[in-house]
Amino acid sequence: MASREGKRRNHNHHHDDNDGKLVPLAALISRETKAAKMEKPIVRFGQAAQSRKGEDYVLIKTDSLRVPSNSSTAFSVFAVFDGHNGKAAAVFTRENLLDHVISALPSGLSRDEWLHALPRALVSGFVKTDKEFQSRGETSGTTATFVIVDGWTVTVACVGDSRCILDTKGGSVSNLTVDHRLEDNTEERERVTASGGEVGRLSIVGGVEIGPLRCWPGGLCLSRSIGDMDVGEFIVPVPFVKQVKLSNLGGRLIIASDGIWDALSSEAAAKTCRGLSAELAARQVVKEALRRRGLKDDTTCVVVDIIPPENFQEPPPSPPKKHNNFFKSLLFRKKSNSSNKLSKKLSSVGIVEELFEEGSAMLDERLGSGDFSKESTTGGGIFTCAICQLDLAPSEGISVHAGSIFSTSLKPWQGPFLCTDCRDKKDAMEGKRPSGVKVI
Repeated sequence: MASREGKRRNHNHHHDDNDGKLVPLAALISRETKAAKMEKPIVRFGQAAQSRKGEDYVLIKTDSLRVPSNSSTAFSVFAVFDGHNGKAAAVFTRENLLDHVISALPSGLSRDEWLHALPRALVSGFVKTDKEFQSRGETSGTTATFVIVDGWTVTVACVGDSRCILDTKGGSVSNLTVDHRLEDNTEERERVTASGGEVGRLSIVGGVEIGPLRCWPGGLCLSRSIGDMDVGEFIVPVPFVKQVKLSNLGGRLIIASDGIWDALSSEAAAKTCRGLSAELAARQVVKEALRRRGLKDDTTCVVVDIIPPENFQEPPPSPPKKHNNFFKSLLFRKKSNSSNKLSKKLSSVGIVEELFEEGSAMLDERLGSGDFSKESTTGGGIFTCAICQLDLAPSEGISVHAGSIFSTSLKPWQGPFLCTDCRDKKDAMEGKRPSGVKVI
Protein backbone atom coordinates (compact mmCIF):
# COMPACT_ATOMS: atom_id res chain seq x y z
CA MET A 1 0.00 0.00 0.00
CA ALA A 2 2.95 2.22 -0.69
CA SER A 3 1.05 5.06 -2.29
CA ARG A 4 -2.60 6.02 -2.38
CA GLU A 5 -2.50 8.19 -5.45
CA GLY A 6 -0.82 7.82 -8.81
CA LYS A 7 2.11 10.09 -9.49
CA ARG A 8 2.32 10.91 -13.18
CA ARG A 9 4.94 13.56 -13.76
CA ASN A 10 3.51 15.93 -16.37
CA HIS A 11 3.06 13.37 -19.07
CA ASN A 12 2.17 15.65 -21.96
CA HIS A 13 0.64 13.04 -24.21
CA HIS A 14 -1.85 13.96 -26.92
CA HIS A 15 -4.71 12.01 -28.36
CA ASP A 16 -5.05 11.78 -32.09
CA ASP A 17 -7.58 14.02 -33.78
CA ASN A 18 -9.88 11.05 -34.17
CA ASP A 19 -9.93 10.79 -30.33
CA GLY A 20 -8.84 7.27 -29.57
CA LYS A 21 -9.82 5.55 -32.83
CA LEU A 22 -7.39 3.27 -34.58
CA VAL A 23 -4.62 5.00 -36.52
CA PRO A 24 -3.82 3.69 -40.00
CA LEU A 25 -0.64 1.60 -39.88
CA ALA A 26 1.09 3.63 -42.59
CA ALA A 27 0.46 6.88 -40.73
CA LEU A 28 1.69 5.39 -37.47
CA ILE A 29 4.87 4.07 -39.09
CA SER A 30 5.52 7.48 -40.67
CA ARG A 31 5.07 9.21 -37.33
CA GLU A 32 7.31 6.72 -35.52
CA THR A 33 10.02 7.01 -38.19
CA LYS A 34 10.14 10.78 -37.71
CA ALA A 35 10.38 10.37 -33.97
CA ALA A 36 13.16 7.84 -34.40
CA LYS A 37 15.42 10.47 -35.97
CA MET A 38 16.32 11.42 -32.41
CA GLU A 39 19.29 9.27 -31.52
CA LYS A 40 18.56 6.24 -29.42
CA PRO A 41 21.07 4.88 -26.94
CA ILE A 42 23.02 1.69 -27.50
CA VAL A 43 21.81 -1.14 -25.25
CA ARG A 44 24.22 -3.86 -24.15
CA PHE A 45 23.50 -6.60 -21.63
CA GLY A 46 25.06 -9.52 -19.82
CA GLN A 47 23.85 -12.19 -17.42
CA ALA A 48 25.36 -14.60 -14.94
CA ALA A 49 24.02 -17.07 -12.38
CA GLN A 50 24.94 -19.76 -9.90
CA SER A 51 22.15 -22.21 -9.14
CA ARG A 52 21.42 -23.93 -5.85
CA LYS A 53 17.73 -24.87 -6.20
CA GLY A 54 17.17 -24.21 -9.92
CA GLU A 55 14.24 -21.84 -9.36
CA ASP A 56 15.63 -18.58 -10.83
CA TYR A 57 14.69 -17.72 -14.42
CA VAL A 58 15.58 -14.84 -16.74
CA LEU A 59 13.83 -13.24 -19.71
CA ILE A 60 15.84 -11.20 -22.22
CA LYS A 61 14.18 -9.96 -25.42
CA THR A 62 15.72 -7.13 -27.42
CA ASP A 63 13.62 -7.27 -30.60
CA SER A 64 10.11 -6.39 -29.42
CA LEU A 65 8.25 -3.86 -31.60
CA ARG A 66 5.57 -1.35 -30.69
CA VAL A 67 4.51 -1.14 -34.34
CA PRO A 68 4.72 -4.38 -36.36
CA SER A 69 7.38 -4.45 -39.10
CA ASN A 70 8.86 -1.11 -38.01
CA SER A 71 12.31 -1.57 -36.50
CA SER A 72 12.42 2.06 -35.33
CA THR A 73 9.81 1.15 -32.68
CA ALA A 74 11.97 -1.53 -31.06
CA PHE A 75 12.16 -1.87 -27.30
CA SER A 76 13.92 -4.31 -24.98
CA VAL A 77 12.66 -6.42 -22.08
CA PHE A 78 14.77 -7.76 -19.22
CA ALA A 79 13.32 -9.69 -16.30
CA VAL A 80 14.30 -11.87 -13.34
CA PHE A 81 11.91 -14.38 -11.76
CA ASP A 82 12.92 -15.97 -8.46
CA GLY A 83 10.69 -18.97 -7.88
CA HIS A 84 9.91 -20.68 -4.59
CA ASN A 85 8.17 -23.92 -3.69
CA GLY A 86 9.15 -25.20 -7.11
CA LYS A 87 9.93 -23.59 -10.46
CA ALA A 88 6.47 -23.80 -12.08
CA ALA A 89 5.39 -20.20 -11.34
CA ALA A 90 8.70 -18.73 -12.51
CA VAL A 91 8.60 -20.68 -15.77
CA PHE A 92 4.95 -19.82 -16.44
CA THR A 93 5.54 -16.12 -15.72
CA ARG A 94 8.59 -15.97 -17.97
CA GLU A 95 6.58 -17.51 -20.81
CA ASN A 96 3.39 -15.45 -20.46
CA LEU A 97 3.88 -12.11 -18.68
CA LEU A 98 5.19 -10.09 -21.63
CA ASP A 99 2.36 -11.24 -23.91
CA HIS A 100 -0.23 -10.32 -21.27
CA VAL A 101 1.27 -6.85 -20.81
CA ILE A 102 1.32 -6.20 -24.56
CA SER A 103 -2.26 -7.45 -24.98
CA ALA A 104 -3.42 -4.88 -22.41
CA LEU A 105 -2.09 -1.98 -24.52
CA PRO A 106 -4.47 -0.42 -27.05
CA SER A 107 -3.41 -0.34 -30.69
CA GLY A 108 -2.60 2.81 -32.59
CA LEU A 109 -0.76 4.71 -29.88
CA SER A 110 2.16 7.03 -30.45
CA ARG A 111 5.35 6.31 -28.51
CA ASP A 112 4.53 8.86 -25.80
CA GLU A 113 0.99 7.49 -25.45
CA TRP A 114 2.33 3.94 -25.34
CA LEU A 115 4.73 4.83 -22.54
CA HIS A 116 1.94 6.64 -20.69
CA ALA A 117 -0.34 3.57 -20.92
CA LEU A 118 2.41 1.12 -19.95
CA PRO A 119 2.10 1.31 -16.11
CA ARG A 120 -1.57 0.34 -16.23
CA ALA A 121 -0.87 -2.42 -18.77
CA LEU A 122 1.82 -3.81 -16.46
CA VAL A 123 -0.70 -4.05 -13.61
CA SER A 124 -3.17 -5.85 -15.88
CA GLY A 125 -0.48 -8.20 -17.18
CA PHE A 126 0.80 -9.13 -13.73
CA VAL A 127 -2.70 -9.84 -12.37
CA LYS A 128 -3.76 -11.83 -15.45
CA THR A 129 -0.59 -13.94 -15.25
CA ASP A 130 -1.24 -14.66 -11.57
CA LYS A 131 -4.91 -15.50 -12.22
CA GLU A 132 -4.06 -17.91 -15.04
CA PHE A 133 -1.30 -19.63 -13.08
CA GLN A 134 -3.48 -20.06 -9.99
CA SER A 135 -6.19 -21.64 -12.13
CA ARG A 136 -3.77 -24.54 -12.72
CA GLY A 137 -4.01 -25.44 -9.02
CA GLU A 138 -0.25 -25.42 -8.39
CA THR A 139 1.18 -23.95 -5.19
CA SER A 140 4.47 -22.58 -6.56
CA GLY A 141 5.17 -18.84 -6.48
CA THR A 142 7.65 -16.37 -7.90
CA THR A 143 8.96 -12.84 -7.64
CA ALA A 144 8.96 -10.81 -10.85
CA THR A 145 11.11 -7.82 -11.68
CA PHE A 146 10.22 -6.76 -15.20
CA VAL A 147 12.08 -3.98 -17.03
CA ILE A 148 11.18 -2.33 -20.34
CA VAL A 149 13.81 -0.11 -21.99
CA ASP A 150 12.50 2.12 -24.80
CA GLY A 151 15.10 4.65 -25.84
CA TRP A 152 16.09 6.66 -22.78
CA THR A 153 12.92 5.69 -20.87
CA VAL A 154 13.07 2.82 -18.38
CA THR A 155 9.89 1.33 -16.91
CA VAL A 156 10.19 -1.18 -14.05
CA ALA A 157 7.46 -3.30 -12.44
CA CYS A 158 8.07 -5.62 -9.53
CA VAL A 159 6.52 -7.95 -6.99
CA GLY A 160 8.68 -9.63 -4.37
CA ASP A 161 12.31 -8.88 -3.55
CA SER A 162 14.22 -9.23 -6.83
CA ARG A 163 15.62 -5.72 -7.04
CA CYS A 164 16.49 -3.41 -9.95
CA ILE A 165 18.94 -0.56 -9.37
CA LEU A 166 20.19 2.29 -11.56
CA ASP A 167 23.86 3.27 -11.49
CA THR A 168 24.69 6.49 -13.31
CA LYS A 169 27.89 8.18 -14.36
CA GLY A 170 29.69 9.46 -11.31
CA GLY A 171 28.53 6.77 -8.92
CA SER A 172 24.99 7.74 -7.93
CA VAL A 173 22.92 4.61 -7.23
CA SER A 174 19.10 4.56 -7.03
CA ASN A 175 16.62 1.75 -6.39
CA LEU A 176 13.96 1.48 -9.09
CA THR A 177 12.01 -1.16 -7.16
CA VAL A 178 10.54 -1.69 -3.69
CA ASP A 179 11.25 -4.86 -1.69
CA HIS A 180 7.97 -6.53 -0.74
CA ARG A 181 9.34 -8.24 2.35
CA LEU A 182 7.05 -8.37 5.37
CA GLU A 183 10.05 -7.90 7.67
CA ASP A 184 10.98 -4.55 6.15
CA ASN A 185 7.73 -3.05 4.83
CA THR A 186 5.35 -1.74 7.50
CA GLU A 187 2.67 -0.63 5.03
CA GLU A 188 2.57 -4.06 3.43
CA ARG A 189 2.23 -5.76 6.83
CA GLU A 190 -0.73 -3.51 7.61
CA ARG A 191 -2.34 -4.26 4.25
CA VAL A 192 -1.96 -8.03 4.64
CA THR A 193 -3.45 -8.09 8.15
CA ALA A 194 -6.30 -5.76 7.10
CA SER A 195 -7.10 -8.19 4.26
CA GLY A 196 -7.29 -11.20 6.56
CA GLY A 197 -3.72 -12.49 6.70
CA GLU A 198 -1.77 -13.21 9.86
CA VAL A 199 1.81 -11.97 10.13
CA GLY A 200 4.27 -13.50 12.59
CA ARG A 201 7.52 -15.39 13.01
CA LEU A 202 8.02 -19.13 13.00
CA SER A 203 7.34 -20.52 16.46
CA ILE A 204 9.38 -23.48 17.69
CA VAL A 205 9.31 -25.62 20.84
CA GLY A 206 8.75 -23.53 23.94
CA GLY A 207 7.07 -20.72 21.99
CA VAL A 208 10.36 -19.17 20.86
CA GLU A 209 9.94 -17.16 17.66
CA ILE A 210 12.71 -17.30 15.07
CA GLY A 211 13.44 -16.03 11.57
CA PRO A 212 11.86 -13.23 9.53
CA LEU A 213 8.22 -12.18 9.62
CA ARG A 214 6.01 -14.45 7.54
CA CYS A 215 2.40 -14.55 6.38
CA TRP A 216 0.27 -17.42 7.68
CA PRO A 217 -0.96 -19.81 6.47
CA GLY A 218 1.92 -20.75 4.19
CA GLY A 219 4.82 -19.02 5.91
CA LEU A 220 5.77 -16.78 2.96
CA CYS A 221 8.16 -13.91 3.75
CA LEU A 222 6.84 -11.80 0.84
CA SER A 223 3.69 -9.68 0.69
CA ARG A 224 3.46 -9.68 -3.13
CA SER A 225 4.19 -12.39 -5.66
CA ILE A 226 2.77 -14.28 -8.61
CA GLY A 227 1.23 -17.64 -7.67
CA ASP A 228 1.35 -18.79 -4.02
CA MET A 229 -2.33 -19.69 -4.01
CA ASP A 230 -1.87 -21.79 -0.85
CA VAL A 231 -0.89 -18.71 1.16
CA GLY A 232 -3.99 -16.60 0.48
CA GLU A 233 -4.86 -14.01 -2.12
CA PHE A 234 -3.93 -11.10 0.12
CA ILE A 235 -0.43 -11.94 -1.15
CA VAL A 236 -1.15 -9.93 -4.28
CA PRO A 237 0.40 -9.78 -7.78
CA VAL A 238 -0.17 -6.00 -8.15
CA PRO A 239 3.26 -4.55 -8.97
CA PHE A 240 5.08 -1.45 -7.81
CA VAL A 241 5.79 0.50 -11.01
CA LYS A 242 8.36 3.21 -11.61
CA GLN A 243 9.16 4.98 -14.87
CA VAL A 244 12.17 7.24 -15.37
CA LYS A 245 13.84 9.02 -18.25
CA LEU A 246 17.62 8.82 -18.22
CA SER A 247 19.84 11.73 -19.15
CA ASN A 248 21.85 11.53 -22.35
CA LEU A 249 24.74 10.29 -20.22
CA GLY A 250 22.95 6.94 -19.97
CA GLY A 251 23.28 4.52 -17.08
CA ARG A 252 23.56 0.93 -15.92
CA LEU A 253 20.73 -1.28 -14.65
CA ILE A 254 21.45 -4.21 -12.34
CA ILE A 255 18.52 -6.63 -12.03
CA ALA A 256 19.06 -9.52 -9.66
CA SER A 257 17.43 -12.08 -7.38
CA ASP A 258 17.77 -11.91 -3.60
CA GLY A 259 20.76 -14.24 -3.75
CA ILE A 260 22.62 -11.06 -4.74
CA TRP A 261 20.86 -8.57 -2.47
CA ASP A 262 21.16 -10.71 0.67
CA ALA A 263 24.92 -10.46 0.19
CA LEU A 264 25.41 -7.01 -1.34
CA SER A 265 23.85 -3.59 -0.83
CA SER A 266 22.75 -1.72 -3.94
CA GLU A 267 25.81 0.52 -3.67
CA ALA A 268 28.19 -2.42 -3.23
CA ALA A 269 26.77 -4.26 -6.25
CA ALA A 270 27.15 -1.18 -8.44
CA LYS A 271 30.65 -0.39 -7.19
CA THR A 272 32.04 -3.89 -7.64
CA CYS A 273 31.43 -3.95 -11.40
CA ARG A 274 32.10 -0.39 -12.57
CA GLY A 275 34.38 -0.15 -15.58
CA LEU A 276 33.49 -3.62 -16.84
CA SER A 277 31.41 -4.57 -19.86
CA ALA A 278 27.84 -5.65 -19.10
CA GLU A 279 28.73 -9.32 -19.54
CA LEU A 280 31.76 -9.17 -17.26
CA ALA A 281 29.89 -6.95 -14.81
CA ALA A 282 27.14 -9.56 -14.31
CA ARG A 283 29.77 -12.22 -13.63
CA GLN A 284 31.59 -9.96 -11.20
CA VAL A 285 28.43 -9.17 -9.19
CA VAL A 286 27.66 -12.89 -8.82
CA LYS A 287 31.28 -13.63 -7.93
CA GLU A 288 31.34 -10.95 -5.23
CA ALA A 289 28.03 -12.08 -3.75
CA LEU A 290 29.31 -15.66 -3.51
CA ARG A 291 32.60 -14.48 -2.01
CA ARG A 292 30.77 -12.65 0.76
CA ARG A 293 27.99 -15.10 1.57
CA GLY A 294 28.56 -18.37 -0.25
CA LEU A 295 25.99 -20.17 -2.39
CA LYS A 296 23.03 -20.23 0.00
CA ASP A 297 20.38 -19.47 -2.63
CA ASP A 298 19.97 -19.23 -6.40
CA THR A 299 22.05 -16.20 -7.37
CA THR A 300 21.15 -14.48 -10.65
CA CYS A 301 22.18 -11.13 -12.14
CA VAL A 302 21.37 -9.27 -15.36
CA VAL A 303 23.29 -6.08 -16.20
CA VAL A 304 21.95 -3.67 -18.84
CA ASP A 305 24.04 -0.76 -20.08
CA ILE A 306 22.25 2.17 -21.76
CA ILE A 307 25.00 4.00 -23.59
CA PRO A 308 25.00 7.31 -25.54
CA PRO A 309 25.73 6.48 -29.21
CA GLU A 310 28.56 8.98 -29.45
CA ASN A 311 30.26 7.52 -26.37
CA PHE A 312 29.92 3.86 -27.22
CA GLN A 313 33.10 1.83 -27.10
CA GLU A 314 34.01 -1.54 -25.68
CA PRO A 315 35.03 -0.90 -22.06
CA PRO A 316 38.35 -2.13 -20.65
CA PRO A 317 38.43 -5.67 -19.25
CA SER A 318 39.11 -4.57 -15.69
CA PRO A 319 37.86 -1.69 -13.51
CA PRO A 320 39.92 1.51 -13.55
CA LYS A 321 41.53 2.50 -10.27
CA LYS A 322 39.78 5.85 -10.19
CA HIS A 323 36.28 6.94 -11.25
CA ASN A 324 35.13 10.25 -12.59
CA ASN A 325 33.23 11.99 -9.81
CA PHE A 326 32.19 15.02 -11.83
CA PHE A 327 28.52 13.95 -11.87
CA LYS A 328 28.52 12.71 -8.28
CA SER A 329 25.48 14.81 -7.45
CA LEU A 330 23.01 13.12 -9.81
CA LEU A 331 19.44 13.44 -8.53
CA PHE A 332 15.92 12.44 -9.45
CA ARG A 333 13.86 15.40 -10.58
CA LYS A 334 10.11 14.97 -10.53
CA LYS A 335 8.84 16.16 -13.84
CA SER A 336 6.85 19.38 -13.64
CA ASN A 337 5.18 21.55 -16.26
CA SER A 338 8.27 22.11 -18.37
CA SER A 339 9.17 22.42 -22.00
CA ASN A 340 11.27 20.09 -24.09
CA LYS A 341 14.04 22.67 -23.86
CA LEU A 342 14.15 22.28 -20.08
CA SER A 343 14.07 18.51 -20.46
CA LYS A 344 17.12 18.69 -22.70
CA LYS A 345 18.86 20.94 -20.17
CA LEU A 346 18.22 18.43 -17.41
CA SER A 347 19.52 15.65 -19.61
CA SER A 348 22.71 17.52 -20.40
CA VAL A 349 23.67 17.84 -16.74
CA GLY A 350 22.93 14.25 -15.81
CA ILE A 351 19.54 14.57 -14.13
CA VAL A 352 17.20 11.58 -14.26
CA GLU A 353 13.54 12.54 -14.60
CA GLU A 354 10.97 10.57 -12.62
CA LEU A 355 7.93 10.21 -14.89
CA PHE A 356 5.73 7.88 -12.84
CA GLU A 357 5.66 5.97 -9.57
CA GLU A 358 2.85 4.01 -7.93
CA GLY A 359 2.77 1.17 -5.45
CA SER A 360 -0.83 0.82 -4.26
CA ALA A 361 -2.16 -2.72 -4.10
CA MET A 362 -5.75 -1.61 -4.82
CA LEU A 363 -6.90 -2.36 -8.35
CA ASP A 364 -9.42 0.50 -8.52
CA GLU A 365 -6.53 2.90 -7.92
CA ARG A 366 -4.20 1.20 -10.40
CA LEU A 367 -6.70 0.49 -13.20
CA GLY A 368 -9.17 3.28 -12.56
CA SER A 369 -7.00 6.12 -13.80
CA GLY A 370 -5.50 6.99 -17.14
CA ASP A 371 -6.99 7.99 -20.46
CA PHE A 372 -6.32 4.85 -22.46
CA SER A 373 -8.58 1.82 -22.43
CA LYS A 374 -9.58 -0.73 -24.98
CA GLU A 375 -13.20 0.30 -24.59
CA SER A 376 -12.42 3.39 -26.65
CA THR A 377 -11.04 1.34 -29.54
CA THR A 378 -13.91 -1.09 -29.93
CA GLY A 379 -17.25 -0.49 -31.52
CA GLY A 380 -20.84 -1.58 -31.05
CA GLY A 381 -21.00 -0.91 -27.32
CA ILE A 382 -18.56 -3.71 -26.52
CA PHE A 383 -16.34 -3.33 -23.48
CA THR A 384 -13.16 -5.19 -22.57
CA CYS A 385 -12.17 -6.59 -19.18
CA ALA A 386 -9.26 -4.46 -17.98
CA ILE A 387 -7.40 -7.56 -16.75
CA CYS A 388 -8.09 -10.58 -18.95
CA GLN A 389 -9.05 -8.58 -22.11
CA LEU A 390 -12.28 -10.59 -22.53
CA ASP A 391 -14.92 -8.78 -24.60
CA LEU A 392 -18.01 -7.90 -22.55
CA ALA A 393 -21.45 -6.61 -23.35
CA PRO A 394 -22.28 -3.44 -21.36
CA SER A 395 -24.62 -5.41 -19.11
CA GLU A 396 -21.83 -7.89 -18.24
CA GLY A 397 -19.05 -5.53 -17.20
CA ILE A 398 -18.56 -4.70 -13.50
CA SER A 399 -16.83 -1.39 -12.77
CA VAL A 400 -13.51 -1.67 -10.99
CA HIS A 401 -14.89 1.02 -8.64
CA ALA A 402 -18.02 -0.84 -7.65
CA GLY A 403 -18.37 -1.93 -4.04
CA SER A 404 -14.73 -1.91 -2.93
CA ILE A 405 -14.56 -2.14 0.85
CA PHE A 406 -11.28 -0.22 0.91
CA SER A 407 -11.69 2.34 -1.84
CA THR A 408 -12.97 5.84 -1.16
CA SER A 409 -14.08 6.10 -4.78
CA LEU A 410 -17.82 6.39 -5.44
CA LYS A 411 -17.83 5.94 -9.22
CA PRO A 412 -19.37 2.49 -9.83
CA TRP A 413 -20.78 3.61 -13.19
CA GLN A 414 -17.35 4.43 -14.60
CA GLY A 415 -14.83 2.14 -16.26
CA PRO A 416 -12.60 0.39 -16.58
CA PHE A 417 -14.69 -2.75 -16.25
CA LEU A 418 -13.97 -6.29 -15.11
CA CYS A 419 -15.49 -9.62 -16.03
CA THR A 420 -17.07 -11.67 -13.23
CA ASP A 421 -13.98 -13.86 -12.74
CA CYS A 422 -11.62 -10.89 -12.50
CA ARG A 423 -14.01 -9.10 -10.15
CA ASP A 424 -13.94 -12.21 -7.92
CA LYS A 425 -10.15 -12.08 -8.07
CA LYS A 426 -10.17 -8.43 -7.01
CA ASP A 427 -12.52 -9.13 -4.08
CA ALA A 428 -10.33 -12.02 -2.89
CA MET A 429 -7.18 -9.86 -2.98
CA GLU A 430 -8.92 -7.22 -0.86
CA GLY A 431 -10.10 -9.76 1.71
CA LYS A 432 -13.72 -9.28 0.72
CA ARG A 433 -14.19 -13.00 0.16
CA PRO A 434 -11.99 -16.13 0.36
CA SER A 435 -10.38 -17.42 -2.78
CA GLY A 436 -12.56 -19.85 -4.68
CA VAL A 437 -9.61 -21.70 -6.22
CA LYS A 438 -8.90 -25.13 -4.79
CA VAL A 439 -5.41 -26.50 -4.30
CA ILE A 440 -4.76 -29.93 -5.78
